[in-house]
Amino acid sequence: MQTPGGAPGWLEAFTAAERPDLWEQVRAEDPFADVWPEYNNHGNATSRYFGVLFPRYAHLQALFCDRRSSRVIARARTIPFRWDGTLEDLPAGIDAVGLRAVDEPDSPTALSALAAEVDGAYQGSGLSRFLLQAMAALARHAGLSHLVAPVRPSWKYRYPLIPIEHYASWRRDDGLPFDPWLRVHARLGARVLRPEAHSLHINARVSDWESWTGLSLPSDGDYVIPGGLAPVTVHEGVGDYWEPNVWMLHEL
Repeated sequence: MQTPGGAPGWLEAFTAAERPDLWEQVRAEDPFADVWPEYNNHGNATSRYFGVLFPRYAHLQALFCDRRSSRVIARARTIPFRWDGTLEDLPAGIDAVGLRAVDEPDSPTALSALAAEVDGAYQGSGLSRFLLQAMAALARHAGLSHLVAPVRPSWKYRYPLIPIEHYASWRRDDGLPFDPWLRVHARLGARVLRPEAHSLHINARVSDWESWTGLSLPSDGDYVIPGGLAPVTVHEGVGDYWEPNVWMLHEL
């Protein structure tokens, strides 16, 4: 695939279909392990839809390499799904869009971002916007009419008790979103479609949550966890967590 316009000369881009060896390298070395809180790797449904991306949708996965080191430093993961373009038909978050893509794979009309990951050593260098541009290019090349993203707001963990509906509405004096990751999308022309309070579901034993978070969760109740966008509710030895997202639309 073509490297997005404006990218530095040392950056090169490939699809996983073009370079399956790089996809396998990333899977083996996992350079993005620290991008997500550990519990985000244990969603109740995530393995069903992340598991089909390669090789079925290899042409819709982007890998960015640093020419100077030949290392994969960023990855964009997406999935095509059927959507009629209305809010009423928009799935209820990342789990719902992923499961629709898996359960109704025929005649997709839109592309959903699933993850935009940047190696920690390169974070803050502006690579995330090139990942979004690459997703849009992949959608256009595949003949899909929309690119949507169930965005995980990067500062929401600082305000885990604030409902996502309120957080998503916060704006700076210049009118752009308060949240930096929402702001990156907005600067590329995306608009908010809808906040989703129940987007990614993780329901697991308290012992698992304690292992993932390093916290003791000794009794029933709501707990704020490291990196969490909302509290975990503990009841009778089970922790239940619904991660909120914000749906954004990139017009193609």
